[in-house]
Amino acid sequence: MQILYYDNLIAVCVKDVGLDSEHEIPQALKNQLGGEIYTLHRLDKNVGGVMVYARTKSAAALFSRMIQNGEMVKEYVALVHGCPPEEGDWEDLLWKDSRKNKVFVVKRERGGVKKARLEFKTISAGEKSLVRIRLHTGRSHQIRVQFSSRGFPLVGDHKYGSRDEAESPFLFSCCLSFPYNGELRSFEVLPEWAQ
Repeated sequence: MQILYYDNLIAVCVKDVGLDSEHEIPQALKNQLGGEIYTLHRLDKNVGGVMVYARTKSAAALFSRMIQNGEMVKEYVALVHGCPPEEGDWEDLLWKDSRKNKVFVVKRERGGVKKARLEFKTISAGEKSLVRIRLHTGRSHQIRVQFSSRGFPLVGDHKYGSRDEAESPFLFSCCLSFPYNGELRSFEVLPEWAQ
């Protein structure tokens, strides 16, 4: 596993597609770095990308507050079917059907409905378009649902409308930025298909 940065408080790594961010990645970090590892955020098993983990309880508490206060900026790249606008700022209401593990855009607030917001820029447009996304909320399947609901399902995302042969969604957590030790730290990695 690729480790981008570590010290006695945090570890920043690149999660591979197919690994569980709450169990397998912390175990791999323990094996490489020793000590305890605390999960701060998650990525779906079929999504890869940059993640940060805490190495102490106090660092975990600090980063949890940072995430709640919106101080950690999460950016993603995705390959979508169709040609979305050049840029956008989308806000939706999302409801998750836990039995089906599927999320839906809904029109009105009710029990379990959560607001979801993202901004994006289209990097290259065509039959398949590359977009860069900044998440303002971290809802389950948020990017996948918000793009699919507008007719732009992610390539490889069979759960939300893609009909291609790809094995998993073309979605990658490409950049994490957060204040750390008095400066803004940013860690960025792009997958091969987005370079």
